[in-house]
Amino acid sequence: MASTSLPVPAGVRPYAVVVSQRPIRSLDRAPRAEYGSRAEHGTRAERKERTRQKLLDVTLTLIADRSLASISLREVARDAGIVPTAFYRHFESMDALGVELVYDCMSPLRQMIREARRGRSGHGDIIKDTVDILATQVRAHPDQFRFLTRERYGGVAAVRRAIDTELRLFTSDLAIDLARLTAGRDWSTDDLEMAADLMIAAMLAIVVDLLEVGDRRGEPESDMLVRGQKQLRLIAFGMAAWQSKP
Repeated sequence: MASTSLPVPAGVRPYAVVVSQRPIRSLDRAPRAEYGSRAEHGTRAERKERTRQKLLDVTLTLIADRSLASISLREVARDAGIVPTAFYRHFESMDALGVELVYDCMSPLRQMIREARRGRSGHGDIIKDTVDILATQVRAHPDQFRFLTRERYGGVAAVRRAIDTELRLFTSDLAIDLARLTAGRDWSTDDLEMAADLMIAAMLAIVVDLLEVGDRRGEPESDMLVRGQKQLRLIAFGMAAWQSKP
């Protein structure tokens, strides 16, 4: 029988650009206070975190219809209201900032989808829960997901590696859960990871469809979501009939 404790796939390694370590933040952030007097800013750590977040938000705005490689550190610093040298108090480079954007989007999403698969979402339909989570997050944070889909094959190597690492972690999480859900079928590790890859690819297609919903005349979002659910169910049905070969 396949092990239920699969290792992280070979090749998964820490990001090439080092970023600060801190607890995962939710995608849904509280409204940010306007910059004013020192008393309004709170502690030094709070002011620093606000500036750091401002840099991330400004970057997302600048790359709404551009690539990360096409914007400069000076542009980001100017729009954030700081001098360029102050940028380095928060990120060591634009590459590091891009990696942080990847982490901010994908890590909370991965956690929410993992919890839905493990039955904590309050519903019995794991596939529907997964698609609903994707739809909710894409609606709430379209700029982040456009950034991910554009930069997955973009010109910043560190960001490409960060996205690839997060997708590998998605696959690893899903493969572990598939091993638990298919206990007794004697699936090989390779087969579990192959099935997980197919499901992750289907989820990415759902994200792209949702981002392009305004460009697809005559097709409502609800139809896209139903199609996405059907694609995932087809993969699940195929898994039920699959026999691992030695």
